[in-house]
Amino acid sequence: MERENAWKKYPAGKKRQAVMDYAEGYRKFLSECKTERECNDYFVKEALANGFKNLEDVIAGNKKLKAGDKVFLSNYGKGLAMFVIGKEPLEKGMNILGAHIDSPRMDLKQNPLYEDTDMALLDTHYYGGVKKYQWVTIPLALHGVIVKKDGTKVVVNVGDKPEDPVFGVSDLLIHLSADQLDKKGAKVIEGEQLDVLIGSIPLGEKDKKDEKVKEAVKANVLEILKKEYKIEEEDFLSAEIEVVPAGDARDYGFDRSMIMGYGHDDRVCAYPSFWAMVDTKAGDRTYACLLVDKEEIGSVGATGMESRFFENTVAELMNALGQYSELGVRRALANSKALSSDVSAAYDTNFASAFEKKNAAYFGRGLVFNKYTGARGKSGSNDASAEYVGEVRRIMDDAKVSFQTAELGKVDQGGGGTIAYILGNYGMRVIDSGVAVLNMHAPWEIISKVDLYEAYLGYIAFLKKA
Repeated sequence: MERENAWKKYPAGKKRQAVMDYAEGYRKFLSECKTERECNDYFVKEALANGFKNLEDVIAGNKKLKAGDKVFLSNYGKGLAMFVIGKEPLEKGMNILGAHIDSPRMDLKQNPLYEDTDMALLDTHYYGGVKKYQWVTIPLALHGVIVKKDGTKVVVNVGDKPEDPVFGVSDLLIHLSADQLDKKGAKVIEGEQLDVLIGSIPLGEKDKKDEKVKEAVKANVLEILKKEYKIEEEDFLSAEIEVVPAGDARDYGFDRSMIMGYGHDDRVCAYPSFWAMVDTKAGDRTYACLLVDKEEIGSVGATGMESRFFENTVAELMNALGQYSELGVRRALANSKALSSDVSAAYDTNFASAFEKKNAAYFGRGLVFNKYTGARGKSGSNDASAEYVGEVRRIMDDAKVSFQTAELGKVDQGGGGTIAYILGNYGMRVIDSGVAVLNMHAPWEIISKVDLYEAYLGYIAFLKKA
Protein backbone atom coordinates (compact mmCIF):
# COMPACT_ATOMS: atom_id res chain seq x y z
CA MET A 1 0.00 0.00 0.00
CA GLU A 2 2.44 2.62 -1.22
CA ARG A 3 1.33 6.19 -0.48
CA GLU A 4 1.58 8.91 -3.12
CA ASN A 5 4.10 11.73 -2.75
CA ALA A 6 2.27 14.68 -1.17
CA TRP A 7 4.18 17.26 -3.23
CA LYS A 8 1.95 16.26 -6.18
CA LYS A 9 -0.94 18.00 -4.39
CA TYR A 10 0.98 21.27 -4.50
CA PRO A 11 1.99 22.21 -8.04
CA ALA A 12 4.19 25.25 -8.54
CA GLY A 13 2.29 28.44 -7.73
CA LYS A 14 0.10 29.55 -4.84
CA LYS A 15 -0.52 26.06 -3.47
CA ARG A 16 3.17 25.23 -3.23
CA GLN A 17 3.97 28.69 -1.89
CA ALA A 18 1.59 28.06 1.01
CA VAL A 19 3.69 25.04 1.99
CA MET A 20 6.91 27.04 1.69
CA ASP A 21 5.57 30.01 3.65
CA TYR A 22 4.41 27.80 6.51
CA ALA A 23 7.79 26.06 6.57
CA GLU A 24 9.61 29.40 6.69
CA GLY A 25 7.77 30.35 9.87
CA TYR A 26 8.78 27.04 11.37
CA ARG A 27 12.41 27.42 10.23
CA LYS A 28 12.65 30.76 12.05
CA PHE A 29 11.05 29.27 15.17
CA LEU A 30 13.51 26.36 15.14
CA SER A 31 16.46 28.74 14.77
CA GLU A 32 15.39 30.89 17.71
CA CYS A 33 14.03 28.26 20.11
CA LYS A 34 16.72 25.73 21.01
CA THR A 35 15.68 24.89 24.58
CA GLU A 36 12.41 23.94 26.21
CA ARG A 37 12.39 27.30 28.04
CA GLU A 38 12.78 29.23 24.80
CA CYS A 39 10.01 27.17 23.16
CA ASN A 40 7.72 27.77 26.12
CA ASP A 41 8.37 31.52 26.02
CA TYR A 42 7.56 31.60 22.29
CA PHE A 43 4.32 29.67 22.72
CA VAL A 44 3.18 31.77 25.69
CA LYS A 45 3.85 34.99 23.79
CA GLU A 46 1.97 33.77 20.71
CA ALA A 47 -0.89 32.36 22.78
CA LEU A 48 -1.44 35.73 24.46
CA ALA A 49 -1.25 37.49 21.09
CA ASN A 50 -3.94 35.15 19.75
CA GLY A 51 -6.53 35.63 22.46
CA PHE A 52 -5.59 32.94 25.00
CA LYS A 53 -5.82 33.87 28.67
CA ASN A 54 -3.47 32.66 31.38
CA LEU A 55 -5.31 30.14 33.54
CA GLU A 56 -3.27 31.36 36.52
CA ASP A 57 -5.12 34.70 36.31
CA VAL A 58 -8.46 32.89 36.07
CA ILE A 59 -7.66 30.85 39.18
CA ALA A 60 -6.27 33.80 41.17
CA GLY A 61 -9.31 35.93 40.39
CA ASN A 62 -11.77 33.09 40.97
CA LYS A 63 -13.14 33.80 37.50
CA LYS A 64 -15.47 31.59 35.53
CA LEU A 65 -14.93 30.15 32.06
CA LYS A 66 -17.47 29.37 29.34
CA ALA A 67 -17.67 27.75 25.92
CA GLY A 68 -15.46 29.52 23.41
CA ASP A 69 -12.88 30.68 25.96
CA LYS A 70 -9.20 29.98 25.26
CA VAL A 71 -6.75 29.45 28.12
CA PHE A 72 -3.26 28.13 28.77
CA LEU A 73 -1.14 27.25 31.78
CA SER A 74 2.66 27.13 31.82
CA ASN A 75 4.47 24.40 33.76
CA TYR A 76 7.51 25.98 35.44
CA GLY A 77 8.38 27.71 32.18
CA LYS A 78 9.27 24.41 30.49
CA GLY A 79 5.98 23.31 28.98
CA LEU A 80 2.33 24.25 28.81
CA ALA A 81 -1.23 23.07 28.37
CA MET A 82 -3.69 24.94 26.12
CA PHE A 83 -7.46 24.61 25.90
CA VAL A 84 -10.21 25.87 23.62
CA ILE A 85 -13.42 25.31 25.57
CA GLY A 86 -16.18 23.46 23.70
CA LYS A 87 -19.95 23.47 24.15
CA GLU A 88 -20.14 19.99 25.64
CA PRO A 89 -19.43 19.30 29.33
CA LEU A 90 -15.74 18.59 29.77
CA GLU A 91 -16.41 15.14 31.22
CA LYS A 92 -17.42 14.02 27.72
CA GLY A 93 -13.76 14.26 26.82
CA MET A 94 -11.30 16.36 24.85
CA ASN A 95 -9.48 16.14 21.54
CA ILE A 96 -5.83 16.34 22.58
CA LEU A 97 -2.63 17.05 20.67
CA GLY A 98 0.46 16.11 22.69
CA ALA A 99 4.13 16.70 21.86
CA HIS A 100 7.40 17.38 23.64
CA ILE A 101 9.72 20.38 23.40
CA ASP A 102 12.96 19.03 24.87
CA SER A 103 15.68 17.68 22.57
CA PRO A 104 18.95 15.72 22.96
CA ARG A 105 21.84 17.97 23.97
CA MET A 106 24.60 18.43 26.52
CA ASP A 107 23.99 20.05 29.93
CA LEU A 108 26.64 21.77 32.02
CA LYS A 109 27.41 19.98 35.27
CA GLN A 110 26.90 21.88 38.52
CA ASN A 111 30.65 22.37 38.94
CA PRO A 112 31.55 22.74 35.27
CA LEU A 113 34.42 25.22 34.97
CA TYR A 114 38.01 24.04 35.17
CA GLU A 115 41.44 24.67 33.70
CA ASP A 116 43.88 22.17 32.22
CA THR A 117 47.14 22.98 30.42
CA ASP A 118 46.26 26.65 29.98
CA MET A 119 42.82 25.94 28.55
CA ALA A 120 39.48 26.69 30.24
CA LEU A 121 36.75 24.10 29.74
CA LEU A 122 33.19 23.34 30.81
CA ASP A 123 32.34 19.81 31.99
CA THR A 124 29.08 18.42 30.58
CA HIS A 125 26.60 15.58 31.02
CA TYR A 126 24.79 14.56 27.83
CA TYR A 127 20.99 14.55 27.87
CA GLY A 128 18.94 11.98 25.99
CA GLY A 129 20.03 9.36 23.47
CA VAL A 130 22.97 10.67 21.45
CA LYS A 131 25.80 9.34 19.33
CA LYS A 132 28.51 11.13 21.25
CA TYR A 133 30.96 11.27 18.35
CA GLN A 134 28.51 13.49 16.43
CA TRP A 135 28.98 16.32 18.92
CA VAL A 136 32.70 16.93 18.42
CA THR A 137 34.34 19.49 16.06
CA ILE A 138 31.08 21.35 15.40
CA PRO A 139 30.29 24.93 16.53
CA LEU A 140 28.27 24.95 19.75
CA ALA A 141 26.25 27.59 21.60
CA LEU A 142 25.29 28.04 25.25
CA HIS A 143 21.60 28.66 26.05
CA GLY A 144 19.88 28.70 29.42
CA VAL A 145 19.51 30.48 32.74
CA ILE A 146 21.57 31.13 35.84
CA VAL A 147 19.60 31.82 39.02
CA LYS A 148 21.40 33.62 41.85
CA LYS A 149 20.74 33.06 45.54
CA ASP A 150 18.52 36.17 45.66
CA GLY A 151 16.34 34.73 42.90
CA THR A 152 17.71 36.97 40.15
CA LYS A 153 17.55 35.11 36.83
CA VAL A 154 20.28 35.70 34.26
CA VAL A 155 19.49 34.59 30.72
CA VAL A 156 22.41 33.08 28.77
CA ASN A 157 22.35 32.94 24.97
CA VAL A 158 25.81 32.94 23.40
CA GLY A 159 26.91 31.47 20.09
CA ASP A 160 24.01 32.09 17.71
CA LYS A 161 24.32 35.78 16.90
CA PRO A 162 26.78 36.64 14.08
CA GLU A 163 28.95 38.66 16.45
CA ASP A 164 29.06 35.92 19.11
CA PRO A 165 31.94 33.54 19.73
CA VAL A 166 31.17 29.84 19.42
CA PHE A 167 32.40 26.91 21.50
CA GLY A 168 33.20 23.28 20.83
CA VAL A 169 34.45 19.84 21.79
CA SER A 170 37.79 18.83 20.27
CA ASP A 171 38.58 15.48 18.63
CA LEU A 172 41.82 13.55 18.22
CA LEU A 173 43.67 14.22 14.99
CA ILE A 174 43.58 11.43 12.41
CA HIS A 175 47.39 11.09 12.54
CA LEU A 176 47.22 9.80 16.14
CA SER A 177 43.90 7.94 15.97
CA ALA A 178 44.99 4.36 15.40
CA ASP A 179 43.74 3.18 18.80
CA GLN A 180 40.63 5.38 18.73
CA LEU A 181 39.49 4.05 15.36
CA ASP A 182 39.65 0.48 16.64
CA LYS A 183 36.94 1.25 19.22
CA LYS A 184 33.23 0.59 18.80
CA GLY A 185 31.15 3.60 17.79
CA ALA A 186 29.73 3.94 21.32
CA LYS A 187 33.27 4.25 22.70
CA VAL A 188 34.99 6.41 20.07
CA ILE A 189 34.05 9.43 22.20
CA GLU A 190 33.29 8.81 25.89
CA GLY A 191 30.80 10.87 27.89
CA GLU A 192 33.53 12.41 30.04
CA GLN A 193 35.33 13.60 26.90
CA LEU A 194 32.48 15.93 25.95
CA ASP A 195 34.08 18.94 27.63
CA VAL A 196 33.58 22.29 25.92
CA LEU A 197 36.58 24.53 25.25
CA ILE A 198 35.78 28.16 26.14
CA GLY A 199 39.05 30.08 26.58
CA SER A 200 42.84 30.15 26.50
CA ILE A 201 44.05 33.63 27.57
CA PRO A 202 45.41 33.91 31.12
CA LEU A 203 44.45 36.77 33.40
CA GLY A 204 47.03 39.53 32.81
CA GLU A 205 49.46 40.59 35.50
CA LYS A 206 47.80 44.00 35.74
CA ASP A 207 44.44 42.34 36.24
CA LYS A 208 45.63 40.20 39.12
CA LYS A 209 44.80 41.33 42.61
CA ASP A 210 47.00 38.55 43.87
CA GLU A 211 50.04 37.61 41.79
CA LYS A 212 49.79 34.05 43.12
CA VAL A 213 46.57 33.45 41.20
CA LYS A 214 46.42 29.85 40.08
CA GLU A 215 44.52 28.72 37.00
CA ALA A 216 44.87 32.12 35.35
CA VAL A 217 42.91 31.14 32.22
CA LYS A 218 39.95 30.05 34.33
CA ALA A 219 40.30 33.27 36.32
CA ASN A 220 40.16 35.30 33.11
CA VAL A 221 36.96 33.53 32.03
CA LEU A 222 35.43 34.26 35.43
CA GLU A 223 36.34 37.94 35.03
CA ILE A 224 34.53 37.98 31.68
CA LEU A 225 31.47 36.26 33.17
CA LYS A 226 31.44 38.72 36.06
CA LYS A 227 31.63 41.67 33.68
CA GLU A 228 29.09 40.35 31.14
CA TYR A 229 26.60 38.59 33.44
CA LYS A 230 27.47 39.73 36.99
CA ILE A 231 27.83 36.13 38.13
CA GLU A 232 30.33 34.27 40.29
CA GLU A 233 31.58 30.71 39.90
CA GLU A 234 29.25 29.45 42.62
CA ASP A 235 26.25 30.62 40.60
CA PHE A 236 26.79 27.63 38.31
CA LEU A 237 25.36 25.55 41.17
CA SER A 238 21.89 26.93 40.38
CA ALA A 239 22.21 27.15 36.60
CA GLU A 240 20.58 25.30 33.74
CA ILE A 241 22.88 25.84 30.76
CA GLU A 242 22.35 23.71 27.67
CA VAL A 243 25.03 23.16 25.02
CA VAL A 244 23.37 23.10 21.61
CA PRO A 245 24.52 23.36 17.98
CA ALA A 246 25.27 26.94 16.91
CA GLY A 247 23.63 28.34 13.80
CA ASP A 248 20.26 28.72 12.13
CA ALA A 249 18.10 26.02 10.62
CA ARG A 250 18.60 26.04 6.84
CA ASP A 251 16.74 25.10 3.69
CA TYR A 252 18.10 21.78 2.44
CA GLY A 253 18.42 20.64 -1.17
CA PHE A 254 18.51 22.47 -4.51
CA ASP A 255 14.70 22.48 -4.53
CA ARG A 256 14.55 23.79 -0.94
CA SER A 257 12.09 21.00 -0.16
CA MET A 258 13.63 20.16 3.23
CA ILE A 259 14.87 21.88 6.39
CA MET A 260 18.05 20.98 8.26
CA GLY A 261 18.11 22.14 11.87
CA TYR A 262 18.62 21.28 15.50
CA GLY A 263 15.66 20.01 17.52
CA HIS A 264 13.19 18.75 14.91
CA ASP A 265 12.62 16.01 17.51
CA ASP A 266 10.11 17.02 18.65
CA ARG A 267 9.57 20.68 17.82
CA VAL A 268 8.49 19.73 14.30
CA CYS A 269 5.38 18.27 15.98
CA ALA A 270 5.01 20.86 18.74
CA TYR A 271 4.94 23.81 16.31
CA PRO A 272 2.06 22.58 14.09
CA SER A 273 0.20 21.30 17.18
CA PHE A 274 0.29 24.79 18.69
CA TRP A 275 -0.77 26.54 15.50
CA ALA A 276 -3.52 24.01 14.84
CA MET A 277 -4.96 24.99 18.23
CA VAL A 278 -4.70 28.68 17.41
CA ASP A 279 -6.23 28.30 13.94
CA THR A 280 -9.18 26.04 14.87
CA LYS A 281 -12.43 27.63 15.97
CA ALA A 282 -14.19 26.32 19.06
CA GLY A 283 -16.56 23.40 18.51
CA ASP A 284 -18.68 20.98 20.51
CA ARG A 285 -15.75 19.19 22.16
CA THR A 286 -12.96 20.92 24.04
CA TYR A 287 -9.61 21.04 22.27
CA ALA A 288 -6.36 20.65 24.18
CA CYS A 289 -2.68 20.90 23.32
CA LEU A 290 -0.08 19.56 25.73
CA LEU A 291 3.59 20.48 25.18
CA VAL A 292 5.87 18.77 27.70
CA ASP A 293 9.48 18.48 28.82
CA LYS A 294 11.74 15.53 29.72
CA GLU A 295 10.46 13.07 27.09
CA GLU A 296 14.01 12.33 25.97
CA ILE A 297 14.88 10.97 29.43
CA GLY A 298 11.68 9.09 30.23
CA SER A 299 9.07 11.85 30.77
CA VAL A 300 10.01 12.06 34.44
CA GLY A 301 9.88 14.91 36.96
CA ALA A 302 7.50 17.80 37.52
CA THR A 303 7.72 18.99 33.92
CA GLY A 304 7.50 15.56 32.27
CA MET A 305 4.37 13.74 31.16
CA GLU A 306 4.63 11.38 34.15
CA SER A 307 3.77 14.31 36.45
CA ARG A 308 0.22 15.21 37.50
CA PHE A 309 0.41 18.59 35.75
CA PHE A 310 -2.10 17.82 33.01
CA GLU A 311 -4.49 16.05 35.35
CA ASN A 312 -4.34 18.91 37.85
CA THR A 313 -4.84 21.48 35.10
CA VAL A 314 -7.93 19.67 33.85
CA ALA A 315 -9.27 19.75 37.41
CA GLU A 316 -8.68 23.52 37.62
CA LEU A 317 -10.34 23.97 34.24
CA MET A 318 -13.43 22.04 35.31
CA ASN A 319 -13.60 24.06 38.51
CA ALA A 320 -13.53 27.32 36.53
CA LEU A 321 -16.31 25.93 34.34
CA GLY A 322 -18.41 25.03 37.39
CA GLN A 323 -18.20 21.34 36.47
CA TYR A 324 -15.64 19.99 38.95
CA SER A 325 -15.89 16.63 40.65
CA GLU A 326 -13.27 13.93 41.11
CA LEU A 327 -15.35 11.56 39.01
CA GLY A 328 -15.78 14.29 36.38
CA VAL A 329 -12.01 14.69 36.02
CA ARG A 330 -11.57 10.95 35.59
CA ARG A 331 -14.34 10.84 32.98
CA ALA A 332 -12.89 13.84 31.11
CA LEU A 333 -9.55 12.07 30.75
CA ALA A 334 -10.94 8.62 29.99
CA ASN A 335 -13.33 9.96 27.33
CA SER A 336 -10.62 11.91 25.53
CA LYS A 337 -8.95 11.13 22.21
CA ALA A 338 -5.33 12.01 21.58
CA LEU A 339 -2.62 12.20 18.98
CA SER A 340 0.71 11.65 20.69
CA SER A 341 2.77 13.60 18.20
CA ASP A 342 6.40 12.58 18.00
CA VAL A 343 8.79 12.14 15.11
CA SER A 344 9.26 8.93 13.17
CA ALA A 345 12.39 7.53 11.52
CA ALA A 346 12.53 8.42 7.82
CA TYR A 347 13.69 5.68 5.48
CA ASP A 348 17.39 6.23 4.70
CA THR A 349 18.76 4.65 1.53
CA ASN A 350 22.28 4.82 2.98
CA PHE A 351 21.19 2.52 5.83
CA ALA A 352 18.47 0.47 4.17
CA SER A 353 19.30 -2.65 6.17
CA ALA A 354 17.88 -1.07 9.35
CA PHE A 355 14.40 -0.65 7.83
CA GLU A 356 11.59 -2.88 6.61
CA LYS A 357 10.51 -1.05 3.46
CA LYS A 358 6.81 -1.98 3.51
CA ASN A 359 6.43 -0.47 6.99
CA ALA A 360 8.78 2.51 6.90
CA ALA A 361 8.09 6.25 6.86
CA TYR A 362 9.17 8.15 3.75
CA PHE A 363 9.97 11.79 3.07
CA GLY A 364 7.21 13.60 1.23
CA ARG A 365 4.39 11.15 1.92
CA GLY A 366 2.72 13.12 4.69
CA LEU A 367 1.86 12.73 8.36
CA VAL A 368 3.11 9.45 9.89
CA PHE A 369 0.96 7.25 12.15
CA ASN A 370 2.60 4.57 14.29
CA LYS A 371 0.04 2.12 15.65
CA TYR A 372 2.73 1.07 18.10
CA THR A 373 6.30 2.02 18.96
CA GLY A 374 8.32 0.34 21.70
CA ALA A 375 11.29 -1.97 21.30
CA ARG A 376 11.48 -5.46 19.81
CA GLY A 377 8.37 -7.19 21.16
CA LYS A 378 6.51 -3.85 21.37
CA SER A 379 7.96 -3.30 24.86
CA GLY A 380 6.91 0.09 26.24
CA SER A 381 4.37 0.71 23.48
CA ASN A 382 0.88 2.17 23.60
CA ASP A 383 -0.43 0.09 20.62
CA ALA A 384 -3.59 1.87 19.45
CA SER A 385 -6.75 -0.18 18.96
CA ALA A 386 -7.96 -1.10 15.48
CA GLU A 387 -11.18 0.84 16.12
CA TYR A 388 -9.29 4.04 16.87
CA VAL A 389 -6.95 3.61 13.91
CA GLY A 390 -10.00 3.22 11.69
CA GLU A 391 -11.51 6.44 13.06
CA VAL A 392 -8.27 8.37 12.50
CA ARG A 393 -8.02 7.03 8.93
CA ARG A 394 -11.53 8.30 8.20
CA ILE A 395 -10.75 11.75 9.61
CA MET A 396 -7.63 12.12 7.49
CA ASP A 397 -9.22 10.81 4.31
CA ASP A 398 -12.28 13.05 4.69
CA ALA A 399 -9.97 16.07 5.11
CA LYS A 400 -7.78 14.90 2.19
CA VAL A 401 -4.69 14.87 4.43
CA SER A 402 -1.75 12.86 3.10
CA PHE A 403 -0.69 10.28 5.66
CA GLN A 404 1.29 7.07 5.95
CA THR A 405 1.79 4.34 8.55
CA ALA A 406 5.13 3.07 9.82
CA GLU A 407 7.16 1.22 12.41
CA LEU A 408 10.46 2.37 13.90
CA GLY A 409 12.78 0.18 11.84
CA LYS A 410 13.13 -3.60 11.77
CA VAL A 411 11.63 -5.57 14.62
CA ASP A 412 14.90 -6.56 16.33
CA GLN A 413 16.90 -3.49 15.33
CA GLY A 414 16.08 -1.31 18.35
CA GLY A 415 13.11 0.92 19.06
CA GLY A 416 11.89 3.92 21.01
CA GLY A 417 9.00 5.36 22.96
CA THR A 418 6.79 8.44 23.26
CA ILE A 419 4.31 9.94 25.74
CA ALA A 420 1.46 7.90 24.19
CA TYR A 421 1.40 5.14 26.81
CA ILE A 422 1.23 7.73 29.63
CA LEU A 423 -1.85 9.34 28.08
CA GLY A 424 -3.21 5.83 27.56
CA ASN A 425 -2.92 5.19 31.28
CA TYR A 426 -5.94 7.46 31.73
CA GLY A 427 -7.97 5.16 29.50
CA MET A 428 -8.13 7.59 26.59
CA ARG A 429 -7.70 6.51 22.98
CA VAL A 430 -4.22 7.41 21.73
CA ILE A 431 -2.14 6.88 18.61
CA ASP A 432 1.36 8.04 17.80
CA SER A 433 1.62 10.51 14.95
CA GLY A 434 4.25 12.89 13.65
CA VAL A 435 6.76 13.83 10.99
CA ALA A 436 9.47 11.64 9.46
CA VAL A 437 13.04 12.73 10.33
CA LEU A 438 16.45 11.88 8.89
CA ASN A 439 19.46 11.94 11.27
CA MET A 440 17.15 11.70 14.29
CA HIS A 441 18.91 12.74 17.53
CA ALA A 442 21.93 14.08 15.62
CA PRO A 443 22.93 17.73 16.12
CA TRP A 444 21.48 18.48 12.66
CA GLU A 445 18.28 16.67 11.68
CA ILE A 446 16.32 16.91 8.41
CA ILE A 447 12.59 17.03 7.65
CA SER A 448 10.43 17.49 4.55
CA LYS A 449 8.48 20.74 4.35
CA VAL A 450 5.43 19.07 2.86
CA ASP A 451 5.30 16.55 5.72
CA LEU A 452 5.32 19.46 8.18
CA TYR A 453 2.43 21.09 6.34
CA GLU A 454 0.41 17.88 6.16
CA ALA A 455 0.93 17.43 9.92
CA TYR A 456 -0.52 20.89 10.50
CA LEU A 457 -3.55 20.09 8.32
CA GLY A 458 -3.94 16.69 9.95
CA TYR A 459 -3.93 18.17 13.46
CA ILE A 460 -6.62 20.67 12.49
CA ALA A 461 -8.74 17.86 11.02
CA PHE A 462 -8.34 15.80 14.20
CA LEU A 463 -9.37 18.68 16.47
CA LYS A 464 -12.49 19.35 14.41
CA LYS A 465 -13.65 15.81 13.69
CA ALA A 466 -12.42 13.39 16.38
